[in-house]
Amino acid sequence: MNEWITRFIDYLAVERGLSMNTLQSYRRDLCAFAEYLKRTAQQDVIHAKQAQIVGYLGHLKALGRANTTVSRNLASIRSFYHYLLREEALFVDPTVHVETPKVEKRLPKVLTIDEVERLLRAPDASTPAGARDKAMLELLYATGIRVSELVSLQVSDVNLSAGFLRCMGKGAKERIIPVGEYAQQTLAHYLEFGRSKLLREHEVHALFLNHHGGQMSRQGFWKILKKYALAASIHKHITPHTLRHSFATHLLERGADLRAVQEMLGHADISTTQIYTHVTRTRLKEVYATAHPRA
Repeated sequence: MNEWITRFIDYLAVERGLSMNTLQSYRRDLCAFAEYLKRTAQQDVIHAKQAQIVGYLGHLKALGRANTTVSRNLASIRSFYHYLLREEALFVDPTVHVETPKVEKRLPKVLTIDEVERLLRAPDASTPAGARDKAMLELLYATGIRVSELVSLQVSDVNLSAGFLRCMGKGAKERIIPVGEYAQQTLAHYLEFGRSKLLREHEVHALFLNHHGGQMSRQGFWKILKKYALAASIHKHITPHTLRHSFATHLLERGADLRAVQEMLGHADISTTQIYTHVTRTRLKEVYATAHPRA
């Protein structure tokens, strides 16, 4: 890998505190760009010109890549050249006049209240694994945290008596999120009944454990979610982020303040949170069209 790309990835990891998945995405995008430059122009990334960057984006389009993918690649390349300017490795930004492909904003898919209720009722909390699964699902919907944040929680991050949890989000930013009564009850039950049986004498501080007694993985939780979505007869395509979307949408539908939702979700920019106001307006239109006699 190019030395400057390596330095940039190290900078993102150390100074920006980005997650391993995000770092891998940057590395993948930039290495593919570097390989394209080497193959087509015998050029190093540090000497790339605007025309070559535009050519690379055209190359991605010719391969059938979606505008979202092309746009993400350009964002990675832009960030890299901004870093090079900051380090004074170059003095002209070759991406400055490169246009970002237009990406159609898709509204996030959410579950109805009834679907959420069916999903949360699906686990059998009388077993250790079922108690864990119910606590994970309840907590994800109660707080809107990301699945990576959910599986990274430590036992010490949860304060049931105060009804809060501490969460370490993107960029190593800590936030405190309230936990509702139902999630508190299922967590208390899991901690008392389920976790000790899953622990198997290991010294593990992770809150949610797999059947080996180690920390639950993101992939492990995906399998759990799919199993209970099927059991609850939810036929929508559902991911852990669907519960995050549902959390935000249901709060705003019931009059929650946008800034408060932004803080709970850990969004740096409120414009990211505003997508949920479009979702609530769309749902209002659907309700109106269905219920009003002269709609």
